[in-house]
Amino acid sequence: MTTPLMQVSGLGMTYPARRRGAGIKAVDGLDFEVRAGETLGLVGESGCGKSTTGRMLVRLLDPTAGQVRFEGQDISGLSQRELRPLRAKLQIIFQDPFASLNPRQTVQQIISAPLRAQGVSKAQQAKEVRELIQLVGLAPEHLERYPHQFSGGQAQRIGIARALATRPALVVADEPVSALDVSIQAQIVGLLERLQRELGVAYVFIAHDLAVVKHLSHRVAVMYLGRIVEIGEKDQVYADPAHPYTKALLSAVPLPDPAAERARERIVLLGDPPSPANPPSGCTFHPRCPKAQEICRSEVPLLQLTSGPGERQVACHFPENEDSAAS
Repeated sequence: MTTPLMQVSGLGMTYPARRRGAGIKAVDGLDFEVRAGETLGLVGESGCGKSTTGRMLVRLLDPTAGQVRFEGQDISGLSQRELRPLRAKLQIIFQDPFASLNPRQTVQQIISAPLRAQGVSKAQQAKEVRELIQLVGLAPEHLERYPHQFSGGQAQRIGIARALATRPALVVADEPVSALDVSIQAQIVGLLERLQRELGVAYVFIAHDLAVVKHLSHRVAVMYLGRIVEIGEKDQVYADPAHPYTKALLSAVPLPDPAAERARERIVLLGDPPSPANPPSGCTFHPRCPKAQEICRSEVPLLQLTSGPGERQVACHFPENEDSAAS
């Protein structure tokens, strides 16, 4: 098997507590990989650590634990100077395009910024920017305009063009469509799909909209309170979820068939997600889990391979597929 584009092991982020204490674990011991040219969907409720994870992958945040290897190189401890050559290969698209675009710069200046940082000549910058603006579906005359002169969908296209300026191997897309109208969301998702086919770029696609993730992703990782509770091929996870939390999330996704929507079981989780500042012992999902037993309150379940087809892993003492085996 080929080496994954990115390998993450034991990745964690603990924010210091305001008062004396152990701190707040926003992300706790993540293990996963991203393969070249694929889309890994990262889903979960708000506050589960998705965006923190994405920012650590591109080193906008420095992890407090674990390791991120990109193209075989450990980048988790590199200085900003050492990271500069790698910035061309690792990029990010933010949720709010207007908050991430400099309002005082023209589109030309915004898109060319990564190229300037990499030492590309002005003549080559101009050529690349004109190609990029058309690649994302905008016109060359847009280059002299400012961000406030665009709609939300157009502004996000500018953000995508900036992220692709250096032809990265991996792009973290941090909820890139959640701030857009539904009709515009479909256009942006279609654009990301086309760009992946044309450029071969890999995505870590962070979202809470499971329908969008299903459409775009090859594999899906489900997070709960800073941990991955299930990860595997998209079709397997959606058709046969192994973790009770994944099953509950999928039961809330509307079905296009009214008869099927009325007939299916809707799982309603009790209570709210616990605070990362004071997580439950054992499995952090146990206070809301309908299958919880005593072992769930005392022992943290490990991410293990299930016995079904594919490479699906689940962190549960009593998964839906009872025949799970340790990896």
